[in-house]
Amino acid sequence: MSELESLKQQKRALIRRHADSRNTIAWRQVAATLLPLGLLFWAGILSLAVSPWLTAAVIVLLMFMMVRVFALMHECGHGSLFRSQWLNRSFGFLFGVLSGMPQYVWAQHHDYHHRTNGNWDKYRGPLATLSVDEYEALSLNHQQRYWFARHLALAPFGGFIYLLFNPRFNWIKGSVACIAHVLSGKLRQPSVSLREHVANFKPRYWRSTREYWHMFFNNIVLLSLWYLLIVTAGPLAFFTVYLISVSLAGGIGIALFTVQHNFDSAYASRAEEWDADRGSLEGTSFLVLPGWLNWITANIGYHHIHHLSAAIPGYRLPQCHDEYAHLFGGVRRITLREIPAQLKCLLWDNQAQRIVSSAQYESRRQGSADWSAGSID
Repeated sequence: MSELESLKQQKRALIRRHADSRNTIAWRQVAATLLPLGLLFWAGILSLAVSPWLTAAVIVLLMFMMVRVFALMHECGHGSLFRSQWLNRSFGFLFGVLSGMPQYVWAQHHDYHHRTNGNWDKYRGPLATLSVDEYEALSLNHQQRYWFARHLALAPFGGFIYLLFNPRFNWIKGSVACIAHVLSGKLRQPSVSLREHVANFKPRYWRSTREYWHMFFNNIVLLSLWYLLIVTAGPLAFFTVYLISVSLAGGIGIALFTVQHNFDSAYASRAEEWDADRGSLEGTSFLVLPGWLNWITANIGYHHIHHLSAAIPGYRLPQCHDEYAHLFGGVRRITLREIPAQLKCLLWDNQAQRIVSSAQYESRRQGSADWSAGSID
């Protein structure tokens, strides 16, 4: 019996055994995150008057804690950090404010990723991976831009755009467009109620009234905190520590999330042939990280198990992996050293239905009949 067949037989028992959230454990996780985060932030502010090297060291530590904040926000979005869903919603909102991301809206998009993982007709990952055919249809200039925009060195800039710029810009732009839509509609059809005009507005930034209000309150609370901290610490000190640490954390998050699904020979199927469990085993990786980094990332490196069931809390993933190790022998293991090379796997071979690297693509383009002839190093 194959690993996939064994997994399908044992999956329900695996989930039943390990999808066990505990409020007491979750409270310890939260306290061990928020207290150091606050201390490090103020240490960063105070360090500016002492030494730029000390500030840099504090920012690195703060960066890692912001990665953890986002990881716990992610768990709250799945409703798995706490047993209480009210606590998951409350702390999910708080962690969303701290990381700059409207948590509820993000969680809806992330849930779509879970429902379509490995189905590359529907979801191409955070970096919008092109198929080989689509890539070859681009001009040389656009091909070069495709690789440049996904270079690891640009990850912090991507983190800034993803966490700090887009959530503010999209909310403001969408709100202005909604107001303009309602006002113009009221002028054309004064007898139609404001509620109906609002309901007829179809933005690209939110899919429901609930999503909008989550965006609204996330931005209002976050911008209010920014104002208070700027008044207290000064704009230069605040933005030096905050913008750099959050942007770096966002870059790390993008890189980790990408390599958990884009790696050499990762499962990438057409919709009609897609299998969700195969996507968990072959379309996600197991990041083999040191213990301290597993803590920082809330064990999200055990991504194959997370995709089997997002109801399993992060603090139970290692135990689940160890207990059912016989099911995961074929899961792709990736070490820290391998991550830069795996981040070059950014093309979908829609014929072989797997992810390939730039080197593998070039190998075939130059006449090799075997994709595997190309090295990703």
